[in-house]
Amino acid sequence: DEGVNTFGGNTENKIIFPKGTSDDFLGEITLKNGEVYFKNTKNVKILHNNDLVNEIRIYPYRENGKPTILEHKTLRWFIIKRGDKFAIRLRDLESPILKNFTGIETFKIDSTYKIQAKFIPTEGKKIAILDVTGQVSQQDSPGTLVFKLNGKEHRLDALSEGDELFIIFGDKTNKKETYGAGRFLYAQKPDNQGNVTLDFNKATNPPCAFTPYATCPLPPKQNQLSVEIKAGEKNYGHH
Repeated sequence: DEGVNTFGGNTENKIIFPKGTSDDFLGEITLKNGEVYFKNTKNVKILHNNDLVNEIRIYPYRENGKPTILEHKTLRWFIIKRGDKFAIRLRDLESPILKNFTGIETFKIDSTYKIQAKFIPTEGKKIAILDVTGQVSQQDSPGTLVFKLNGKEHRLDALSEGDELFIIFGDKTNKKETYGAGRFLYAQKPDNQGNVTLDFNKATNPPCAFTPYATCPLPPKQNQLSVEIKAGEKNYGHH
């Protein structure tokens, strides 16, 4: 919330860290005019880049767009912004979910799902992306990928992520063999002829397949494929 937010393991804090993982009072996180600051008010051991820290701005990020991560015992956290809301993304290196992780089941690799697509530029186009928190953002889409599978034509709107294309898609395996809210796929940007290789064998689960605390984007309506994509990662857990 705007203003001062106390945090730590004690229930008297405004933001309560999980019981048994944190000292009672870790300090204050202050949100003011879109910037977030940490202040160590109890002289507890809080680290940033292995150095003890008492006061630091933790949003916007300080180091080339990388999150400013604070550490306490086995906990690691940083600030995220979703729409106009701010939150703490907290990780526990000793989390039972992490310690009990045994891997992700996948479909057998099938060359049928390594497909050549045509990239149709859509410069200036924005698509609405809904996330699991219910917030909608308008994101730039550099182009649409058109391809054939089982003799039928399909289309996927792509987003840009660094030097790659990022595709959020759903298919008829969702809620059965694969995660109910769709999967992610990355692809190289088009070659000189406008061709893109879509290898669905590399389709991955979004973070919200593993934890209820992620803020994953959901496939836009036009990216819900009318076929089964029996390739890539299968479902994991029950989130």
